[in-house]
Amino acid sequence: MAEADIKPGVMISDSREDYALVDSGDGRKLERYGRFLFIRPEPQAMWSPSQPDWQADGEFIPASDEDGGGRWHLNANVPQTGWQQSWEEVQFTAQCTPFRHLAYFPDMDPVWRWIRSRLEGLEAPDALNLFGYTGVGTLALSASGAKLVHVDASKKSVTAARANAALSGMSERPVRWIIDDAAKFTAREVRRERRYDAILLDPPKYGRGPDGEIWRLEEDLAGLVENCGKLLDAESRCLFLTVYAVRMSALALGSLLQEKLSHLGGQIEVGELAVREEARGLLLPTAIYARWSA
Repeated sequence: MAEADIKPGVMISDSREDYALVDSGDGRKLERYGRFLFIRPEPQAMWSPSQPDWQADGEFIPASDEDGGGRWHLNANVPQTGWQQSWEEVQFTAQCTPFRHLAYFPDMDPVWRWIRSRLEGLEAPDALNLFGYTGVGTLALSASGAKLVHVDASKKSVTAARANAALSGMSERPVRWIIDDAAKFTAREVRRERRYDAILLDPPKYGRGPDGEIWRLEEDLAGLVENCGKLLDAESRCLFLTVYAVRMSALALGSLLQEKLSHLGGQIEVGELAVREEARGLLLPTAIYARWSA
């Protein structure tokens, strides 16, 4: 795991039946989620769009004070309670949330596929999904035969994840649904001397635990990754870390994993997640990542 081995790459999410990046430009993106088209802000789309006049079922208008807020303007045909979508074997509810996303992250498609490929050949491998949100990633791994521990601080998110499991016909799958602070839970797992074959963590830049715990990415990520390293051993297969925060480099994430997971040997890779635009094939970056594999 020498420093020279860390060479940034790109994991690309292409158009599929349930999702597509149709067009992008002028600080916005036009996406298809199931049968609906939505426009959302996208500062990294600095180029001009392929088509000047977009028609959509809804648009997220950011707040004028740039505090990260805003509101949706939706046509009457968009269900307020959401609509059903799918990813491979997984069925789930997509919905326009106040946080401008749609209750799942379609650019995680290649991440879920990569982890599934790393777990091939293992019988009922143990996987941990920290900051698991509405459970699409958890169910994607569960559908491939893994036993999951799904952790999220939000009771609402875990409830949605359980509902997605039921929608997928996977309520009886071996998944532990846990409402907890991810850092505290991981520390307890270390004390219990638990181990996992795979760990997926997708932490926010800022968050609160169920008991008011404060999560700050720049301050708390190193300790969490260190504890995750203690939950992996010589028989483990992979760890995948994604970060959507600004002012952070994939190379920094790689160096963090290099330090905290050095006892495991194996390989560390870093790079960006990106979505390929349908109109011209342009790559729109969405997040940075670092991953370890045996």
